[in-house]
Amino acid sequence: MRRAAPDDDAFITALGSSCATTSVSRIRHVNADTAALSFRRLLMFCRERPGTIDLIAAVDGERAGFLILLTDVPDEVTQSDQAFVAFMAVAEPVRRRGVGRALLKAAEHEAGRLKLAHLSLMVSADNAAARSLYARAGLVEERLLLTKMVEASA
Repeated sequence: MRRAAPDDDAFITALGSSCATTSVSRIRHVNADTAALSFRRLLMFCRERPGTIDLIAAVDGERAGFLILLTDVPDEVTQSDQAFVAFMAVAEPVRRRGVGRALLKAAEHEAGRLKLAHLSLMVSADNAAARSLYARAGLVEERLLLTKMVEASA
């Protein structure tokens, strides 16, 4: 586990773009290109934040995943300081080998180092694998986003 370097940008962009559809629930329809564009916009937002920390995980010397941690965006309701996982992705060939767990542990370490009392993230309710990982890492549901499809009126 290490902090990202400038030469990791292409890896982060490519993996994040390819995994972006996993963050979309079944109720919302999006094509892969639009999801990838949304990821790149998120990445630009994160790059503008001075407190952003990018973490890189490696397996057998090869980049295997990344986590983007915001440390200067407070909770929107309480305005309390927090560390917020903006995006995390693990390459398909190395999933279920502890890479995600290691990234979360490193993010928690960064939050503790910065004396941030909470580590937060958002996950699609449909993403059972990610939700299971997060639960095993000690994250608990705090809020729920409820959505309903609405038919367009004439």
